[in-house]
Amino acid sequence: MAEETKQQAAAQEEAAQAPEAAQPQPEKHGRHEEKKEKKKEKAESKLAAAEQKLEAVGRELEGAKDRLLRTVAEYDNFRRRTAKEKDAAFGNGVSFAVEKLLPVLDTLALAAAAETTDESYKKGVTMTLDQCAAAFTAMGVEEIDAVGKPFDPELMSAVLQQPAPEGTESGTVLQVLQKGYVYQGKVVRHTTVMVAE
Repeated sequence: MAEETKQQAAAQEEAAQAPEAAQPQPEKHGRHEEKKEKKKEKAESKLAAAEQKLEAVGRELEGAKDRLLRTVAEYDNFRRRTAKEKDAAFGNGVSFAVEKLLPVLDTLALAAAAETTDESYKKGVTMTLDQCAAAFTAMGVEEIDAVGKPFDPELMSAVLQQPAPEGTESGTVLQVLQKGYVYQGKVVRHTTVMVAE
């Protein structure tokens, strides 16, 4: 019987402890909530830090994109400017060469216009003059057409004036004394002319 009593006492003790275990203990529950709250705060803090980093990377990316676009635009401008300078340098070289050859062309023109009894000499000079004119045309060098046109100070240089013949307006070019040439719209040598008063 003593043993039965011991067992009953143990069973009563277990029963008494069982309801306590089933009920949540306020102290343990509070700690659990506190841990959850700390984890939540930590996660929010990490999320905020990640968002800040993302914003910083986004700004950095925008800055890099802007710098890249500017670099591309600068390179494009540089390429165009270099091409333009190259064309101008080539044009200046052609103008320089033509300017140096013009006295030779003038001399050939005088030789072709001179009276001579040697026809083969005159024919040779004329052919050489024609070849020079063809070479100038092939390079894009054009003779300034002046006779009968109004005087243009951009293309011509007047050295003589003569009374205007009847029916001719004042300022009209009467005679070309020295031919002028242009290369791509740029005057290589002005035409020297006689103008009507």
